[in-house]
Amino acid sequence: MEETIDAASTNTEILSIPDPDTLASVLTEGVKNTIGDSRVKVTYEPEYVPAVPPAMPDIPLEQLAGMIKATVKVEVLDGNIAYLKIQHIIGEEMAQKVGPLLLEYIWDKVLPTSAMILDFRSAVSGELSGIPYIVSYYTDSDPLIHIDSVYDRPSDITTELWSMPTLLGKRYGTSKPLIILTSKNTLGVAEDVAYCLKNLKRATIVGENTAGGTVKIDKIKVGDTDFYVSVPVAKSINPITGKSWEIDGVAPDVEVPADDALETAIAIIELRAELPELVQAAAALVADNYAFPS
Repeated sequence: MEETIDAASTNTEILSIPDPDTLASVLTEGVKNTIGDSRVKVTYEPEYVPAVPPAMPDIPLEQLAGMIKATVKVEVLDGNIAYLKIQHIIGEEMAQKVGPLLLEYIWDKVLPTSAMILDFRSAVSGELSGIPYIVSYYTDSDPLIHIDSVYDRPSDITTELWSMPTLLGKRYGTSKPLIILTSKNTLGVAEDVAYCLKNLKRATIVGENTAGGTVKIDKIKVGDTDFYVSVPVAKSINPITGKSWEIDGVAPDVEVPADDALETAIAIIELRAELPELVQAAAALVADNYAFPS
């Protein structure tokens, strides 16, 4: 990036662009084409105020659970298939506070099902600390599994994420089918969860290649101006693949348009349910027609 900036510093023609939004757009396209990272963006934001992480709201638990339930759609489909549509992945602090209520209103409804579909097609936000919570519900309590490693550049610290030995409520287990739906809009923490469960061979990904975002982005002010550069400052490194899902996104196991992903997932689950009977029937056919006493 430093070499690119040095080479581009002699090109001052674009600085004559009078409209700051247009200039920001031109700079963004130049950066994308040069360094090949679509996550780096230049924006013009004269009214920008740095975001401060909100404190945990001091509101009744029932109301807080209601707010979270608004971002989660739960349904039991025909064939005893659980369907969970998640738009935001909550973090550890929130999970501990509202966990018992979510168990009652959501998890206990889907726990008895024979298969589950996690819909991440609209999941665009989440907390890093929520990754072990979700993954652990679909793995065994023992042995513990190294899920992910996240390197944070500003602090120069690598944090390892491991599965959790104890959870609120029961685990969904490792034997029942799990399918994750993705789209080109699936972003950030949801991509991490999908990538982890895919490489643990615990979930089948159905849908589109995900956005290829990141787990953390900082917005840096450019000198004494109203221009800002958004730059990823952390990197997820999967312990199984040794690679990251960032930039390239998570590739689906079964690639279909996002609008068709749910129907395709149901068809896959139904076929898997029929496989034991199909195998048994094939074995009987062979035994009846092609087996010999000798």
